[in-house]
Amino acid sequence: MARQTLLGDGPPRKLDHFRWLYAPDLLSFGYALRTTISALIALGIALWWELGSPQWAALTVWMVAQGTRGKSIAKARWHMFGMVVGTICAIVLVACMPQAPLLYLFCLAGGIGAFCFIGTLLPGPAAMTNYRIHGMRASGFTYAIIALDGVLAPDHIFEIAMARATYITLGIVVETTISSLFQYRLENRARNRLASNFVQALDGVTRTLGRLLQGDRSSVSTSPEVFSTILTLSDQVEFAEIEMGKHKHEGDHARAALAAMTVLMSRGLDLAALLQVPDSEGGHYQQTAAEVSRFLQTLPGRVDQDQPVAPVLRDLDALCATCRQLAASCLDEEMVAATHTPVDLREERVISRQGQLLHKLGEMMDELRLALEQFDMSRTPQPHDHFRYAMRSYRDWRMAFTNSLRASVTIFCSGLIWVATAWPDGLTFMMFVSIVCALFSTLEQPALATKAFLHGTICVIGMCGLLDLWVMAQPTTYEMLAMCLSIPMLLGGLAFAYVPLVLAAVAYNLFLPILVGPLNQGRMDEVMYFNTALPLLLAMVFAMWMYRVFLPFDPDGLRWDMRLNILRGLRRLASQRVPELPSEVVGRSVDGFVRLSTMTPDKKSFVLNRYLSGVLSGMTIGLNVLRLRAILAQGVLPPGAQRATQAMMNRMQRFTGRYGGQYGRTARATHLAVQYLVQREQVETNLSVRVEMLRALASLRVIETELEQNRDFFDASSPYLDKAFS
Repeated sequence: MARQTLLGDGPPRKLDHFRWLYAPDLLSFGYALRTTISALIALGIALWWELGSPQWAALTVWMVAQGTRGKSIAKARWHMFGMVVGTICAIVLVACMPQAPLLYLFCLAGGIGAFCFIGTLLPGPAAMTNYRIHGMRASGFTYAIIALDGVLAPDHIFEIAMARATYITLGIVVETTISSLFQYRLENRARNRLASNFVQALDGVTRTLGRLLQGDRSSVSTSPEVFSTILTLSDQVEFAEIEMGKHKHEGDHARAALAAMTVLMSRGLDLAALLQVPDSEGGHYQQTAAEVSRFLQTLPGRVDQDQPVAPVLRDLDALCATCRQLAASCLDEEMVAATHTPVDLREERVISRQGQLLHKLGEMMDELRLALEQFDMSRTPQPHDHFRYAMRSYRDWRMAFTNSLRASVTIFCSGLIWVATAWPDGLTFMMFVSIVCALFSTLEQPALATKAFLHGTICVIGMCGLLDLWVMAQPTTYEMLAMCLSIPMLLGGLAFAYVPLVLAAVAYNLFLPILVGPLNQGRMDEVMYFNTALPLLLAMVFAMWMYRVFLPFDPDGLRWDMRLNILRGLRRLASQRVPELPSEVVGRSVDGFVRLSTMTPDKKSFVLNRYLSGVLSGMTIGLNVLRLRAILAQGVLPPGAQRATQAMMNRMQRFTGRYGGQYGRTARATHLAVQYLVQREQVETNLSVRVEMLRALASLRVIETELEQNRDFFDASSPYLDKAFS
């Protein structure tokens, strides 16, 4: 008899996606609680002072508050700066053209577009956590709300601007003061966070390089999350610096350590390319690689928990000495094989390649030693330390112009809707559109951000409908008002601490005070509520639609532009009079790599993987071009080897990849240079010359291998359309 299925049978339903609500962790609940308290205190002070729009003080608290003290202070500083800039620009705008509506709208839209343009060019990633960019967002935000409020009363623009500046300043001061009371041993925790960030990045790097040394030659190129982690942790160093107060360059050393790990990954790419050459594995290299792999597996645990780095550095020095000794032994054996007849060319070739691999492995260990030394200096600062390692900035002027134009056109179109329809609430509609454009136009994918923002807006409209039409009619004192608002605000804080709901929570927390609209002599009735909620909802829908219609995010075009920039960069590295620093090449390439890896949800996409591999390959070729330029500048190579290498560099100076010819000629010139240097190196008896030839030969082989392995990326004889590879 078949078993009857009961209603309660089966696995229990998973509610993990609601865990942020019913079982938040202590840090998330602490953030939500202190921010709710700060917002209510700011609101209470604004009501006590009988300010005209007290909701802006509570809104500013939610806009500035962050999970850590360093982030809150950094964001507060830049928000204050943006408020000052936006206030001045708004006063100038209203004073100059109060009677020219279209020109007024044009200048308003152009001003916010200019802020977006400047923000896109500032250092750091195009993310909501980049508070330098947030300064420009705050400028556009303040510029919009003051300028649009001043439309109806241009004679009182100064009073309006001072009132808005007072709200914002009050919110910043209250949030900064309250959050400081919740901090304990802040400096020690900041130092510990720096150390834990380094260990986290080191763990990913060592696992990736360990797989490479165990035989997985594509481990580095298939690990985009390692580069993303390093870049993200490097951007967070400045927050720890703020929390440490009067620091001794710990943050500079931490940034240098993370940058050294990025270069370490590039050394791994060189090693992976050399392993593609036939007759490369086995012998001394195989045994040494196994020892290094075992060392890397235990390394993260040995530098964690405040353990001294000196024993680790001693073991690392021993491995480096082994690599150098074995590489020198291979060179001696090769010299003996080359000077004693009969010469076994195959044996000499195997010995030469073993020496090159050991030399590259030694260079990789040297870079690891530099990272560990910088980490140790960040953990144990030294007196009279003047080390500096500034944040790098890689500007994209085309993206800055696109972001600026997109924001300006969207705001101007919203203004035209207001003017053409004479909608009584059109000014409110335009203000919300301007706020959204100021906040999200600097992001790479604003359409996705505004979609999440729309979800949060719908939630806050529903919550405020409940509050305005039922709950808020009852309280008659501030204490009861605060009690009614505490639970909705606490929910918004918990949602903000849950990463998948961050953008929706931002919309919820920002618009909750606006839709509640607390006043001393009034309440938000149903008419005011609907006249505010409807423009808000329509503004979110309009902004999201404009981001999808006008200059939408085009991943195919972004990938194609990045590919052309890489080809131009290789030509520039081979031809410019003063070559770039290797750190600049690595930083720019990793920045592009991370942008590519985050633009597509499907991380296993064939096209995306081809492009990611091509970006790393371009970085590897560029670094080896710089090494070849240094070797050629020394003039140690024999005349024939010098000419062959220079011929390859001449082809690289004209490398475009177009029409098949330039790619084929560059690859052929590289192959011919490798063949000539192999033949010339086998009969060279001068030891110093032979060492330089082996260095040049290693770089040429890496370039040759990368051009061959990533031909689809570098050969532009076909348009390399993504649909052809889908």
